[in-house]
Amino acid sequence: MICSNMPHIPIPGELPGIRGLMAFRPEAAKPLNELVDVLLRQPNSLSSAERELIATYVSSQNDCTYCQTIHGAIAAHDLGGRDDVVSQVKRDFLSAPVSEKLKALLLIAGRVQQGGKKVTAEEIENARAHGATDVEIHDTVLIAAAFCMYNRYVDGLATIAPKDPEFYKQRAAHICANGYSFVNREFQQARQTQETTS
Repeated sequence: MICSNMPHIPIPGELPGIRGLMAFRPEAAKPLNELVDVLLRQPNSLSSAERELIATYVSSQNDCTYCQTIHGAIAAHDLGGRDDVVSQVKRDFLSAPVSEKLKALLLIAGRVQQGGKKVTAEEIENARAHGATDVEIHDTVLIAAAFCMYNRYVDGLATIAPKDPEFYKQRAAHICANGYSFVNREFQQARQTQETTS
């Protein structure tokens, strides 16, 4: 469901989703973007697409329209335009055309979304049995936990979620090319614009 409410706080330049909040508070944006860059874009034994799918799945479980749509678009971009894979992961990841290891990690991510104590030793061992390393298990839990925070940040301040799929595709291509930390400069520029016009 796309939220049609006005944001709870004034957003610089009416930027959508988390971008508007980060432009409002660029000091907080910097570490948040650095964290998501480490988790989703920097070199890892899990591909960027797999990590973006974990973020997308958690965001869909939290019913966060903006986050599931933007990270789904980024995952699809990483997968060469495979929007169908993203849709299947959100709908029923056990039947999606992804590796058994990723399915085991998505199960863990889903448990974290429900509550950290929901993760069982059996689910961890299952992920290991499918080839997941301790770092991959760690990062899956941290991605899931972080996206619960990002989702609540976005929805807790009633941010704008554009309806046009092209917006998300264009943004996805930009992030795939430049990473998340690069976006910090955009937030700083938006904040400077806000200060000079107010």
